[in-house]
Amino acid sequence: MKIALLEAIHPVAKEHLEKAGHSVDLYTQSYADDDLVQLLADYEAVGIRSKTHMHEKVLEKASHLQAIGCFCIGTNQVDLPTAKRLGIPVFNAPHSNTRSVAELVLCEVVALSRRLFDMSSLVHQGTWNKSAAGSFEVRGKTIGIVGYGHIGSQVSVLAEAFGLNVLYYDIVKKLPLGNSRQVESLEVLLSQSDFVTLHVPETPETKYMMGERQLALMKEGSFLINASRGTVVDLTALKDSLDREHLAGAAIDVYPSEPKKNSDGFKTDLQSCGNVILTPHIGGSTQEAQFKIGQEVSESLEVFLATGLTIGSVDFPQLQPPKEIRGRRLINVHKNVPGVLGDINSIVSQAGINIHSQLLATDEHIGFLLMDIEAGHDQAFEKISQLDTNIKTRLV
Repeated sequence: MKIALLEAIHPVAKEHLEKAGHSVDLYTQSYADDDLVQLLADYEAVGIRSKTHMHEKVLEKASHLQAIGCFCIGTNQVDLPTAKRLGIPVFNAPHSNTRSVAELVLCEVVALSRRLFDMSSLVHQGTWNKSAAGSFEVRGKTIGIVGYGHIGSQVSVLAEAFGLNVLYYDIVKKLPLGNSRQVESLEVLLSQSDFVTLHVPETPETKYMMGERQLALMKEGSFLINASRGTVVDLTALKDSLDREHLAGAAIDVYPSEPKKNSDGFKTDLQSCGNVILTPHIGGSTQEAQFKIGQEVSESLEVFLATGLTIGSVDFPQLQPPKEIRGRRLINVHKNVPGVLGDINSIVSQAGINIHSQLLATDEHIGFLLMDIEAGHDQAFEKISQLDTNIKTRLV
Protein backbone atom coordinates (compact mmCIF):
# COMPACT_ATOMS: atom_id res chain seq x y z
CA MET A 1 0.00 0.00 0.00
CA LYS A 2 0.96 3.66 -0.32
CA ILE A 3 1.48 5.25 3.08
CA ALA A 4 2.12 8.90 3.98
CA LEU A 5 4.00 9.77 7.16
CA LEU A 6 3.61 13.43 8.18
CA GLU A 7 5.29 15.77 10.68
CA ALA A 8 8.83 14.36 10.46
CA ILE A 9 8.01 10.98 11.98
CA HIS A 10 11.18 9.07 12.84
CA PRO A 11 12.69 7.39 9.73
CA VAL A 12 12.58 3.99 11.46
CA ALA A 13 8.84 3.92 10.67
CA LYS A 14 9.49 4.34 6.96
CA GLU A 15 12.20 1.68 7.07
CA HIS A 16 9.94 -0.81 8.84
CA LEU A 17 6.96 -0.28 6.54
CA GLU A 18 9.07 -0.42 3.39
CA LYS A 19 10.66 -3.65 4.58
CA ALA A 20 7.11 -5.02 4.81
CA GLY A 21 6.60 -4.14 1.13
CA HIS A 22 4.75 -0.82 1.35
CA SER A 23 5.53 2.39 -0.54
CA VAL A 24 6.15 5.16 2.01
CA ASP A 25 6.59 8.92 1.64
CA LEU A 26 7.92 11.07 4.49
CA TYR A 27 6.69 14.65 4.94
CA THR A 28 8.13 17.09 7.47
CA GLN A 29 5.03 19.23 8.02
CA SER A 30 1.37 19.09 8.96
CA TYR A 31 -1.38 20.19 6.58
CA ALA A 32 -4.59 22.23 6.83
CA ASP A 33 -7.84 20.44 6.04
CA ASP A 34 -8.12 21.07 2.29
CA ASP A 35 -4.46 20.38 1.62
CA LEU A 36 -4.62 17.28 3.77
CA VAL A 37 -7.59 15.91 1.84
CA GLN A 38 -5.79 16.52 -1.44
CA LEU A 39 -2.64 14.79 -0.17
CA LEU A 40 -4.44 11.77 1.25
CA ALA A 41 -6.21 11.06 -2.03
CA ASP A 42 -3.04 9.29 -3.18
CA TYR A 43 -2.56 7.16 -0.06
CA GLU A 44 -4.21 4.20 1.65
CA ALA A 45 -2.87 4.79 5.16
CA VAL A 46 -1.41 7.77 7.01
CA GLY A 47 0.81 8.42 10.01
CA ILE A 48 0.47 11.69 11.92
CA ARG A 49 1.62 13.34 15.13
CA SER A 50 -0.19 15.93 17.26
CA LYS A 51 -0.39 18.88 14.84
CA THR A 52 -2.36 17.14 12.06
CA HIS A 53 -6.09 17.13 12.77
CA MET A 54 -8.30 14.51 11.17
CA HIS A 55 -11.67 16.25 11.50
CA GLU A 56 -14.95 14.70 10.38
CA LYS A 57 -14.90 16.56 7.06
CA VAL A 58 -11.36 15.36 6.37
CA LEU A 59 -12.20 11.76 7.22
CA GLU A 60 -15.38 11.82 5.14
CA LYS A 61 -13.35 12.82 2.08
CA ALA A 62 -10.59 10.33 2.94
CA SER A 63 -12.88 7.41 3.74
CA HIS A 64 -10.75 5.16 1.52
CA LEU A 65 -8.03 5.09 4.19
CA GLN A 66 -7.41 1.65 5.63
CA ALA A 67 -5.72 2.84 8.83
CA ILE A 68 -4.40 5.87 10.74
CA GLY A 69 -1.31 5.77 12.91
CA CYS A 70 -0.91 8.42 15.61
CA PHE A 71 2.83 8.53 16.30
CA CYS A 72 2.31 9.90 19.81
CA ILE A 73 0.42 9.06 22.99
CA GLY A 74 -2.79 11.02 22.39
CA THR A 75 -5.43 10.51 19.71
CA ASN A 76 -7.57 13.58 20.40
CA GLN A 77 -6.46 15.04 17.04
CA VAL A 78 -8.57 12.35 15.31
CA ASP A 79 -12.37 12.27 15.29
CA LEU A 80 -12.51 8.68 16.56
CA PRO A 81 -16.30 8.11 16.24
CA THR A 82 -16.16 9.18 12.59
CA ALA A 83 -13.10 7.05 11.92
CA LYS A 84 -14.88 4.03 13.37
CA ARG A 85 -18.04 4.74 11.39
CA LEU A 86 -15.96 4.80 8.21
CA GLY A 87 -14.16 1.58 9.09
CA ILE A 88 -10.75 3.15 9.80
CA PRO A 89 -8.84 1.76 12.81
CA VAL A 90 -6.61 4.21 14.68
CA PHE A 91 -3.38 3.12 16.39
CA ASN A 92 -1.14 5.04 18.79
CA ALA A 93 1.87 4.54 21.06
CA PRO A 94 0.61 4.81 24.64
CA HIS A 95 3.83 3.57 26.28
CA SER A 96 6.78 4.66 24.14
CA ASN A 97 7.51 8.14 25.53
CA THR A 98 6.46 7.62 29.14
CA ARG A 99 10.03 7.65 30.43
CA SER A 100 10.87 10.85 28.53
CA VAL A 101 7.90 12.71 30.02
CA ALA A 102 8.52 11.35 33.51
CA GLU A 103 12.17 12.46 33.44
CA LEU A 104 11.18 15.96 32.31
CA VAL A 105 8.70 16.24 35.19
CA LEU A 106 11.33 15.32 37.78
CA CYS A 107 13.76 17.75 36.16
CA GLU A 108 11.14 20.50 36.50
CA VAL A 109 10.45 19.62 40.14
CA VAL A 110 14.09 20.30 40.98
CA ALA A 111 14.35 23.32 38.65
CA LEU A 112 11.28 25.00 40.16
CA SER A 113 12.40 24.31 43.71
CA ARG A 114 15.80 25.88 43.00
CA ARG A 115 14.49 28.67 40.70
CA LEU A 116 17.02 27.45 38.13
CA PHE A 117 15.50 29.11 35.09
CA ASP A 118 15.31 32.54 36.74
CA MET A 119 18.86 32.22 38.09
CA SER A 120 20.22 31.08 34.74
CA SER A 121 18.48 33.96 32.94
CA LEU A 122 20.02 36.49 35.34
CA VAL A 123 23.52 35.13 34.79
CA HIS A 124 23.00 35.23 31.01
CA GLN A 125 22.15 38.91 31.47
CA GLY A 126 25.32 39.48 33.52
CA THR A 127 23.66 39.62 36.95
CA TRP A 128 25.26 37.68 39.82
CA ASN A 129 22.70 36.82 42.48
CA LYS A 130 24.17 34.10 44.69
CA SER A 131 21.49 33.50 47.33
CA ALA A 132 19.65 30.64 49.03
CA ALA A 133 16.44 32.68 49.34
CA GLY A 134 13.45 30.82 47.92
CA SER A 135 15.56 27.76 47.11
CA PHE A 136 14.76 24.35 48.64
CA GLU A 137 15.69 20.69 48.46
CA VAL A 138 12.96 18.39 47.14
CA ARG A 139 13.80 15.56 49.56
CA GLY A 140 11.08 15.16 52.14
CA LYS A 141 8.54 17.21 50.15
CA THR A 142 5.30 15.73 48.79
CA ILE A 143 4.45 15.34 45.12
CA GLY A 144 0.83 14.82 44.11
CA ILE A 145 0.25 12.94 40.83
CA VAL A 146 -3.11 13.43 39.13
CA GLY A 147 -3.64 10.43 36.87
CA TYR A 148 -1.73 7.26 37.78
CA GLY A 149 -1.42 5.72 34.32
CA HIS A 150 1.67 4.90 32.27
CA ILE A 151 3.36 8.26 32.86
CA GLY A 152 2.03 9.04 36.31
CA SER A 153 3.24 5.73 37.71
CA GLN A 154 6.70 6.29 36.16
CA VAL A 155 6.84 9.72 37.81
CA SER A 156 5.93 7.98 41.07
CA VAL A 157 8.93 5.64 40.88
CA LEU A 158 11.41 8.39 40.00
CA ALA A 159 10.02 10.80 42.60
CA GLU A 160 10.41 8.27 45.39
CA ALA A 161 14.03 7.75 44.37
CA PHE A 162 14.50 11.51 44.86
CA GLY A 163 13.21 11.20 48.41
CA LEU A 164 9.79 12.69 47.73
CA ASN A 165 6.63 11.47 49.41
CA VAL A 166 4.18 10.39 46.71
CA LEU A 167 0.40 10.86 46.68
CA TYR A 168 -1.76 10.14 43.68
CA TYR A 169 -5.35 10.56 42.61
CA ASP A 170 -7.06 8.60 39.86
CA ILE A 171 -10.72 8.09 39.02
CA VAL A 172 -10.20 4.31 39.26
CA LYS A 173 -8.47 2.23 41.91
CA LYS A 174 -4.80 1.72 40.97
CA LEU A 175 -2.16 -0.48 42.56
CA PRO A 176 0.43 1.80 44.24
CA LEU A 177 4.08 1.43 43.30
CA GLY A 178 6.67 1.61 46.09
CA ASN A 179 5.45 3.65 49.03
CA SER A 180 3.06 5.86 47.05
CA ARG A 181 -0.44 6.31 48.40
CA GLN A 182 -3.75 6.86 46.62
CA VAL A 183 -6.00 9.58 48.07
CA GLU A 184 -9.76 9.68 47.83
CA SER A 185 -10.18 13.01 46.04
CA LEU A 186 -8.43 15.64 43.97
CA GLU A 187 -9.13 18.19 46.70
CA VAL A 188 -7.22 16.13 49.29
CA LEU A 189 -4.25 15.75 46.93
CA LEU A 190 -4.12 19.48 46.16
CA SER A 191 -4.22 20.49 49.81
CA GLN A 192 -1.38 18.15 50.83
CA SER A 193 1.10 18.43 47.94
CA ASP A 194 4.11 20.68 47.49
CA PHE A 195 4.23 19.77 43.79
CA VAL A 196 1.21 18.81 41.69
CA THR A 197 1.82 17.16 38.33
CA LEU A 198 -0.98 16.39 35.85
CA HIS A 199 -1.12 13.24 33.72
CA VAL A 200 -4.68 12.96 32.43
CA PRO A 201 -6.21 12.65 28.93
CA GLU A 202 -8.21 15.38 27.23
CA THR A 203 -11.88 14.66 27.96
CA PRO A 204 -14.94 16.79 28.82
CA GLU A 205 -14.32 15.83 32.47
CA THR A 206 -10.70 17.05 32.50
CA LYS A 207 -11.29 20.32 30.65
CA TYR A 208 -10.10 23.13 32.96
CA MET A 209 -10.04 20.71 35.87
CA MET A 210 -7.40 23.03 37.34
CA GLY A 211 -9.30 26.29 37.55
CA GLU A 212 -9.55 29.12 40.07
CA ARG A 213 -11.13 26.96 42.79
CA GLN A 214 -8.66 24.09 42.44
CA LEU A 215 -5.61 26.37 42.34
CA ALA A 216 -6.83 28.08 45.50
CA LEU A 217 -6.92 24.67 47.22
CA MET A 218 -3.22 24.11 46.53
CA LYS A 219 -0.77 24.81 49.35
CA GLU A 220 0.64 28.32 49.48
CA GLY A 221 4.10 28.27 47.94
CA SER A 222 3.48 25.05 45.99
CA PHE A 223 4.14 24.34 42.31
CA LEU A 224 2.03 23.11 39.37
CA ILE A 225 3.37 21.05 36.46
CA ASN A 226 1.32 20.27 33.35
CA ALA A 227 2.75 17.98 30.68
CA SER A 228 -0.58 16.33 29.81
CA ARG A 229 -3.05 18.33 27.69
CA GLY A 230 -3.34 22.08 27.18
CA THR A 231 -7.03 22.28 28.07
CA VAL A 232 -6.54 20.81 31.54
CA VAL A 233 -5.35 24.07 33.15
CA ASP A 234 -7.06 27.46 33.09
CA LEU A 235 -3.99 29.58 32.27
CA THR A 236 -5.71 32.85 33.20
CA ALA A 237 -6.45 31.52 36.67
CA LEU A 238 -2.92 30.15 36.90
CA LYS A 239 -1.41 33.55 36.05
CA ASP A 240 -3.56 35.19 38.70
CA SER A 241 -2.42 32.68 41.30
CA LEU A 242 1.23 33.24 40.36
CA ASP A 243 0.84 37.03 40.40
CA ARG A 244 -0.66 36.85 43.88
CA GLU A 245 2.25 34.58 44.89
CA HIS A 246 -0.12 31.89 46.10
CA LEU A 247 1.78 29.48 43.85
CA ALA A 248 5.57 29.79 43.86
CA GLY A 249 5.99 28.62 40.29
CA ALA A 250 4.78 26.41 37.47
CA ALA A 251 6.03 24.38 34.51
CA ILE A 252 3.82 24.24 31.42
CA ASP A 253 4.59 22.11 28.37
CA VAL A 254 1.15 22.07 26.68
CA TYR A 255 -1.29 24.86 25.80
CA PRO A 256 -4.94 25.23 24.73
CA SER A 257 -3.77 26.54 21.35
CA GLU A 258 -0.39 25.66 19.89
CA PRO A 259 1.35 26.87 16.71
CA LYS A 260 1.12 24.71 13.60
CA LYS A 261 4.75 25.42 12.70
CA ASN A 262 7.89 26.34 14.63
CA SER A 263 8.12 29.56 12.63
CA ASP A 264 4.66 30.79 13.66
CA GLY A 265 5.76 32.29 17.00
CA PHE A 266 3.97 31.93 20.29
CA LYS A 267 2.44 34.18 22.95
CA THR A 268 1.05 33.46 26.40
CA ASP A 269 0.42 35.70 29.41
CA LEU A 270 2.60 33.37 31.48
CA GLN A 271 5.69 34.74 29.72
CA SER A 272 5.64 37.67 32.16
CA CYS A 273 5.60 35.44 35.27
CA GLY A 274 8.66 34.64 37.38
CA ASN A 275 9.79 31.06 38.11
CA VAL A 276 7.63 29.67 35.30
CA ILE A 277 9.14 27.11 32.95
CA LEU A 278 7.53 27.25 29.49
CA THR A 279 8.45 24.54 26.99
CA PRO A 280 7.04 23.91 23.47
CA HIS A 281 5.27 20.55 23.96
CA ILE A 282 8.53 18.60 24.22
CA GLY A 283 7.61 16.16 27.01
CA GLY A 284 8.01 13.17 24.71
CA SER A 285 10.48 14.78 22.33
CA THR A 286 13.61 12.75 22.88
CA GLN A 287 15.45 10.73 20.26
CA GLU A 288 14.80 7.55 22.23
CA ALA A 289 11.08 8.21 22.50
CA GLN A 290 10.65 9.13 18.85
CA PHE A 291 12.53 6.01 17.78
CA LYS A 292 10.33 3.78 19.99
CA ILE A 293 7.15 5.52 18.81
CA GLY A 294 8.24 5.05 15.18
CA GLN A 295 8.80 1.37 15.84
CA GLU A 296 5.62 0.74 17.82
CA VAL A 297 3.08 2.46 15.57
CA SER A 298 4.64 1.29 12.29
CA GLU A 299 4.53 -2.28 13.61
CA SER A 300 0.85 -1.88 14.52
CA LEU A 301 0.08 -0.54 11.04
CA GLU A 302 2.11 -3.23 9.30
CA VAL A 303 0.49 -6.10 11.20
CA PHE A 304 -3.02 -4.72 10.76
CA LEU A 305 -2.61 -4.17 7.03
CA ALA A 306 -1.14 -7.64 6.61
CA THR A 307 -3.36 -9.70 8.92
CA GLY A 308 -6.21 -7.59 10.32
CA LEU A 309 -4.89 -7.67 13.91
CA THR A 310 -6.44 -4.77 15.84
CA ILE A 311 -4.87 -5.22 19.28
CA GLY A 312 -3.84 -1.71 20.30
CA SER A 313 -6.41 0.10 18.17
CA VAL A 314 -8.20 2.82 20.15
CA ASP A 315 -11.47 2.74 18.19
CA PHE A 316 -11.95 -0.82 16.89
CA PRO A 317 -13.08 -4.14 18.39
CA GLN A 318 -10.01 -6.16 19.34
CA LEU A 319 -9.10 -9.24 17.29
CA GLN A 320 -5.85 -11.17 17.32
CA PRO A 321 -5.90 -13.62 14.39
CA PRO A 322 -3.09 -16.05 13.49
CA LYS A 323 -0.36 -14.35 11.44
CA GLU A 324 -0.38 -17.27 9.01
CA ILE A 325 -3.19 -16.84 6.48
CA ARG A 326 -4.76 -19.94 4.97
CA GLY A 327 -5.75 -19.08 1.42
CA ARG A 328 -6.97 -15.46 1.45
CA ARG A 329 -8.09 -13.41 4.44
CA LEU A 330 -11.31 -11.44 4.09
CA ILE A 331 -11.19 -8.35 6.32
CA ASN A 332 -14.67 -6.90 6.72
CA VAL A 333 -16.05 -3.96 8.70
CA HIS A 334 -19.83 -3.73 8.81
CA LYS A 335 -22.68 -2.07 10.66
CA ASN A 336 -23.53 -3.97 13.81
CA VAL A 337 -27.10 -4.96 12.96
CA PRO A 338 -28.73 -8.41 13.08
CA GLY A 339 -28.19 -10.76 10.15
CA VAL A 340 -24.92 -9.45 8.70
CA LEU A 341 -22.86 -12.54 9.47
CA GLY A 342 -25.63 -14.71 8.03
CA ASP A 343 -25.63 -12.66 4.81
CA ILE A 344 -21.86 -12.95 4.44
CA ASN A 345 -21.83 -16.68 5.18
CA SER A 346 -24.66 -17.18 2.71
CA ILE A 347 -22.66 -15.47 -0.06
CA VAL A 348 -19.62 -17.57 0.75
CA SER A 349 -21.65 -20.77 0.93
CA GLN A 350 -23.47 -20.15 -2.36
CA ALA A 351 -20.13 -19.62 -4.06
CA GLY A 352 -18.95 -22.98 -2.77
CA ILE A 353 -16.04 -21.42 -0.90
CA ASN A 354 -14.39 -23.38 1.90
CA ILE A 355 -13.97 -21.40 5.12
CA HIS A 356 -10.75 -22.23 6.97
CA SER A 357 -11.42 -19.99 9.99
CA GLN A 358 -13.63 -17.13 11.10
CA LEU A 359 -13.27 -14.50 13.85
CA LEU A 360 -15.82 -11.82 14.75
CA ALA A 361 -15.76 -9.00 17.31
CA THR A 362 -18.38 -6.30 17.74
CA ASP A 363 -19.14 -3.17 19.70
CA GLU A 364 -22.31 -1.10 19.80
CA HIS A 365 -21.66 0.39 16.36
CA ILE A 366 -19.60 -1.93 14.14
CA GLY A 367 -18.73 -5.55 13.57
CA PHE A 368 -15.22 -6.60 12.60
CA LEU A 369 -14.89 -9.92 10.76
CA LEU A 370 -11.79 -11.85 9.73
CA MET A 371 -12.40 -14.88 7.56
CA ASP A 372 -9.74 -17.12 5.98
CA ILE A 373 -11.18 -18.59 2.78
CA GLU A 374 -10.04 -20.45 -0.28
CA ALA A 375 -8.30 -18.26 -2.82
CA GLY A 376 -9.72 -17.37 -6.23
CA HIS A 377 -13.23 -16.15 -5.38
CA ASP A 378 -13.26 -12.45 -6.25
CA GLN A 379 -16.93 -12.56 -7.27
CA ALA A 380 -17.99 -13.42 -3.72
CA PHE A 381 -15.76 -10.65 -2.41
CA GLU A 382 -17.54 -8.14 -4.67
CA LYS A 383 -20.95 -9.28 -3.42
CA ILE A 384 -19.92 -8.84 0.20
CA SER A 385 -18.60 -5.35 -0.61
CA GLN A 386 -21.98 -4.44 -2.11
CA LEU A 387 -24.07 -5.37 0.95
CA ASP A 388 -25.99 -2.42 2.42
CA THR A 389 -24.44 -3.15 5.79
CA ASN A 390 -20.88 -3.12 4.43
CA ILE A 391 -18.52 -0.36 5.57
CA LYS A 392 -15.17 -1.60 4.28
CA THR A 393 -13.99 -4.91 2.87
CA ARG A 394 -10.63 -6.06 1.50
CA LEU A 395 -8.74 -9.27 0.79
CA VAL A 396 -5.15 -9.99 1.81
